[in-house]
This record gives sequence, C-alpha cells and structure tokens, in this order.
Amino acid sequence: MICPHCEHNLLRRERTGNRCSRCSKQYALDPKTNPLGLNDLRVRRITAALTDEGRIGIVPDQLWYALSRKRIRDSTFAQGCLGMAAVVGVAAIVAAVVGEIPHPLIVTAAMLIAAVAIGAARSAGVGKGVPPVSREAFPGQVLAEWRKVYGALPPGVLDTKAVPGGTATGGTAPGTGGDVTNGVLVCPDPAVVAFLVAAGLPARYGLVPARSPEEARAVPSGGPVLVLHDTDASGELLVRRVRDALPGRTVVDAGPPLRTVRALPQAVAYRDPGRKPGPEQLRLLAGLGTFTPEELKWLGKGWRFPLVGLPPARLLAVVDRVAAQVTRGVDTDLRHAADLGFLTWPEAAGPDPVGGR
Repeated sequence: MICPHCEHNLLRRERTGNRCSRCSKQYALDPKTNPLGLNDLRVRRITAALTDEGRIGIVPDQLWYALSRKRIRDSTFAQGCLGMAAVVGVAAIVAAVVGEIPHPLIVTAAMLIAAVAIGAARSAGVGKGVPPVSREAFPGQVLAEWRKVYGALPPGVLDTKAVPGGTATGGTAPGTGGDVTNGVLVCPDPAVVAFLVAAGLPARYGLVPARSPEEARAVPSGGPVLVLHDTDASGELLVRRVRDALPGRTVVDAGPPLRTVRALPQAVAYRDPGRKPGPEQLRLLAGLGTFTPEELKWLGKGWRFPLVGLPPARLLAVVDRVAAQVTRGVDTDLRHAADLGFLTWPEAAGPDPVGGR
C-alpha cells in the first residue's frame, strides 16, 4: 500500500495500526483490513472524479456506491471456499484409500457435499450483487474511520446531517423566497433529495421536494409533478402511486428506464435481500404491461440500479433539463429554456468517471 502522506510503498509489517513507519503519520483505511479493500488515495481519487474536481458537492451515499461497485460487480458466494473444499476432499480420498481408514471417508463425504452445495449456490447467483458493506453501514464502517483521522469527510462530500432534506412541509421550494411554487419533485430517497437541494435545483425551478405521494398531495400547488426514483420494483410502481394520489395532475416519470440502464456496460446493479418485492408488487408490475418476463424476473429477485449510482454531474444535468422542460409552461420566467429533448436517459454512454478504480 502507498502511504497517502509520504507516498512510500509500504509492506503490511511497515504499517501496523494504520500508521506509516516511514513518516509516522496515521492514515484512515487499509485495504487488507477494510471490507471494501479501500485505501485513502483511492477514496480521494474517486471523490475527485465524482465531485468534478470539487465543482459539485456529493452525498455519502453516492460515494458508497462508487467505492462499492467493483466489489458488487465481482461478488460471488463463498469465494475461494469451493476450490479449497475440493482440494482437501481429494486429498482425504487418497489418504482413505491408501491407508484403508474409514474415518476420512466420512470427512470427505461431508466436504464434498459442502463443495457441491457451494457450487450450486454460486451457480444460482446466491450472494452475487450483494454489497460487502451495506449503504446503511457505510458511514460507520468507512466514513467514521476517515473522520477520526482527518477530522472531516473527504473533500466535496456533504454532511447530510447539516443539509435539509427538503420535505414538503410548506408551500414553496426552499430558497425561493416564499413566492414561487411551480410544482412538486417527488423522490423517496432522502440522500438524493439532499443532493438536489444542496445544488439548489428544486429552488431554481420552484419545485417543492416531497418523498411520497402523500407529501406531494399536501403541497398547495396544481403544477406538474416530477417523479424521480430508483430503477427497481418499488421505483417502477411509484409513478402509478403518485398518479392515483393526484388524479388530474400532470405526472412526469423522470426515473431512468430499466431497459436503457441495463444496456449500459458501466452500470452495475446490486441486490438488497431484505427489499425483494412481494407477490402483490410483482402482480402490479406485470399489470403495467411494460416489462418482458425476463425483466419481471430480474426485478422480482430484488435487483436495482439506484439513483445514487448515477454520476452526480449527469444526474444534476438530466434533472435540470427535465425540470426546465416541465416548468417552462408554468412560470413565464422559465419559458426561454431551450428544448433539449425530453427524458433522454441517459443518452450515449460516455466515459465512466469512476470505472474500476
């Protein structure tokens, strides 16, 4: 590992206690002990890419996905266990046959059964796509160590505890001065809401952020409703729920289309075993008539592309464009917005700013 302070390449014995033996300075993350295999230099490099070299602020959840995506993409069930079990099993068979000892046969049978079970689980995809550090655990397992050493979050990462979530508690968007309400921006992910509010996007277009159809209904506005959601089972059904809650209102689906995102080579889906859709959700998804049987099966296994996984600058640009499009007929001051194309998620796949770093 390269020391983030003096840049010396350190062996494991030269960095005990997360301290460099050359410069005696402490660092936050060691790839040998961190579950994501992180080091401080990699965190800084990826943070710089996500924030466009400090031009935009990001939330910790966006950093979590960027730092986890390589492990998510490469994850498998019981990695390394299958080969080890097979090798030991073969050795035990040889010893049992040569020595005519029956006991190793019992051990061998157990190990071979375990190897077959592991192989079957890996073939079935058990464990594939499950992050080694959950989104909820990331602040405690990674960012807490960073704060302990450096006293603050990585440069450009917003402290979401200090950023207002932007819930629909009033009739106007935060920062608009209390006199502009053009519509509602519904997004159930508080981290994405905090990211957009910190960038000033809802205030720019007079959109009141809301996290649910009920919050959206409480906003005293008859303007359009922009729905931004993850590409997963719950997200695909959110637009329907909003339309049911707000009959007669213009409801625009601004979520990334499943078919488009799945076709992108740089998009990495993940699974949350605790959030698999239930039978009723799957029935409603099938009733939409917009998904193939294979896509319904994929959604049914709990796979998802989260909004926090989109490049932050790209997310801002697309939401900015869609917000301008849907509000220009509401607020006369916004009618000069250029007609840039509606819901062009995500256009041609450009270079991946994070990649496998």
